[in-house]
Amino acid sequence: MLKLSANVSMLLNEYPLAERLARVAQAGFDAVEVQFPYDEQQMLWQQLLARHHLHCVLINAPAGDLMQGGAGLAGVPGREAEFARALQQACDWAQALNVEAVNILPGRLGAGIAPEAALHTLAGNLKLAASRLADIGVRCTFEAINRFDMPGFLIDSSDAMLKMQSRVDHANLWLQYDLYHMARMGAELADELTALWPRIGHIQFADVPGRGAPGSGKLPFDVLFPLLQKLPYPFWCGAEYRAQEDSFTWKNFLSNI
Repeated sequence: MLKLSANVSMLLNEYPLAERLARVAQAGFDAVEVQFPYDEQQMLWQQLLARHHLHCVLINAPAGDLMQGGAGLAGVPGREAEFARALQQACDWAQALNVEAVNILPGRLGAGIAPEAALHTLAGNLKLAASRLADIGVRCTFEAINRFDMPGFLIDSSDAMLKMQSRVDHANLWLQYDLYHMARMGAELADELTALWPRIGHIQFADVPGRGAPGSGKLPFDVLFPLLQKLPYPFWCGAEYRAQEDSFTWKNFLSNI
């Protein structure tokens, strides 16, 4: 069976955290992922995860002003010290919550910054993150985000991820492959997953074009889910889509794989 995690930053986010976790546990998930857990106390997360027998498998490192429309931290020359502090915070949380992977968001190209300078800074920060996270037994991932949803994102395709992974050249730097973002960029998902799965440390999924639950759009999840199981891809697949209430009926399909 595929290892499925529920992204509780996007799913059911009309509910308070405690109820959100209760609902995904009731839906049969064993694991969750969260974009930025830092607004709550570590102890609360620990208590809620234990109460519902859930494992938190992935968090994002703090990303500065990225979610407010800024460039973020990882690819901004001059913000390396701030990135290092954010990385340390992520490491602390990863250990506290027994997280398997920490995702580094490359960020947008900042105003007045040359693309090569941003990529050079990103490569250095990813190498630092891969090394620090390796020291505590945690995978370091980074992801591409499509240029339509987030114009100016430094890494926006599988090719860009692979070039950066080769540039950093660290065994603990893994791709975070998001089916939604890569489909928006025109990728042939089945071909790319078949070729890249040994380099992928985490997968996320949503349907295209609306970023809804599987079955709400046009992606062939009846092909993609069996493929992921057959490869065999060993890590987690995170449900990171926009939906409320009864959004888990797609899981019934998996029982027939």
